[in-house]
Amino acid sequence: MALDNINRALVDRIIRVDHAGEYGANRIYAGQMAVLGRTSVGPVIQKMWDQEKDHLKKFNELVVAFRVRPTILMPLWNVLGFALGAGTALLGKEGAMACTVAVEESIAHHYNNQIRTLMEEDPGKYEELMQAPAYAVLKSVIQAGCSAAIYLSERL
Repeated sequence: MALDNINRALVDRIIRVDHAGEYGANRIYAGQMAVLGRTSVGPVIQKMWDQEKDHLKKFNELVVAFRVRPTILMPLWNVLGFALGAGTALLGKEGAMACTVAVEESIAHHYNNQIRTLMEEDPGKYEELMQAPAYAVLKSVIQAGCSAAIYLSERL
């Protein structure tokens, strides 16, 4: 797989860190399943883990396709991810879910930073996205709708 006009170092960094993150998420769920797998919350954790397995599979493919060197910290993430998952699961369902929420919030922030970096890397491509008719109005209406949906869904 190849992309024209890409910053190779940036792509390598993004794939490397996201691959490590998906690997770490898999290890967290492995740890949680080791503790809670046979409880009532086991199927919920398994479903989330299955989704992470799909994500990791995709990043394994991207590592090969773009010939990216995985991080040398994988053995550390192996141990720490499992320990984090098992440790939070020892606190019960609430501990395991708190771990998931904390990780997902951190990842959302991380992905938003990556998006900003990519937009700064090639502002011309970002400008193309803003060529939709009445872009500013469309963007504002969609964002307001999303905010309203979130607000209402939290309460109703």
